[in-house]
Amino acid sequence: MELRHLRYFTALADCLNFTRAAERVHVTQSTLSHQIRQLEDEVGRPLFERVGKRVVLTDAGELFQSYAMRALKEVDQGVGLLREATVPITGALHIGATHTFNIRLIPDCLATFLGRFPTVKVMVEELEADAIEAQLRTGNLDIGIAYRPTGATDLWFEPLYHEEMVLVVAATHPLARRKRIRMVELHRRRVVLLPPLFATRAMLDECFAGSGAEPVVVAEMNTIAPMLGLVERTEIAAIIARNAVPPGMGLHLIPIESPTPVRTPGLLWLRSRDPQPAIRSFASIVRRTALRESLAPRGAAP
Repeated sequence: MELRHLRYFTALADCLNFTRAAERVHVTQSTLSHQIRQLEDEVGRPLFERVGKRVVLTDAGELFQSYAMRALKEVDQGVGLLREATVPITGALHIGATHTFNIRLIPDCLATFLGRFPTVKVMVEELEADAIEAQLRTGNLDIGIAYRPTGATDLWFEPLYHEEMVLVVAATHPLARRKRIRMVELHRRRVVLLPPLFATRAMLDECFAGSGAEPVVVAEMNTIAPMLGLVERTEIAAIIARNAVPPGMGLHLIPIESPTPVRTPGLLWLRSRDPQPAIRSFASIVRRTALRESLAPRGAAP
């Protein structure tokens, strides 16, 4: 089956007249008729039926029509994107991201994006996930990078990768030499965590409950930097996404198992909004950058 078969089929399905359909796709009637027969031979079912001088879709044709139209729409949109890529992209791009992604992912992606599209003005806001969702709905943001929303939503979420959270401790911590640790072993251990209003904290609390661990939460902080500063200076541990720990801090990252706390970062935008070229180009860069990071070696920090 070739693309032209789908174009000829949809033209005839729309016109239900060989003469008008042939004119629409710029071929002779005999060519159109021959191509339709080829398509019917390939699918093994008649797609059209002649009734006197009229042409009608068969049941199989009715069923096939929506799929053919959808396939052509996807192809045409892809070709359109390639053509847009040759046109300079200008304007503004408003991005919302949670703290974790502003440490490394956003700067890496923006460096690439602005290198390609230097005339685009980019504004990045560091926000909590709920605020990102709210501002996408109001149109104050074009695209968001956060973790998977909980519950039903009118936003489109495109997962990027699965991110394991790790136990982060100072070099002097009793657990610093461990290669892995089970969640239950954190029972009665002193930790600093995000406050309960964060979805990540709710996920960690579920992991603790499921394993029977009850850590001693000595502090709650709503940003990562002070959490890491506290860990660096004490024998208090934290559970943080690996990518949120800047290199060179001298902290030890210990994988957690039974269970392993996992989050899913992704792109967010309104379902009802057709992304503009700047949004699509930035999203493409984020996908490639996130893939490289997810495939990077995951050795513990020195």
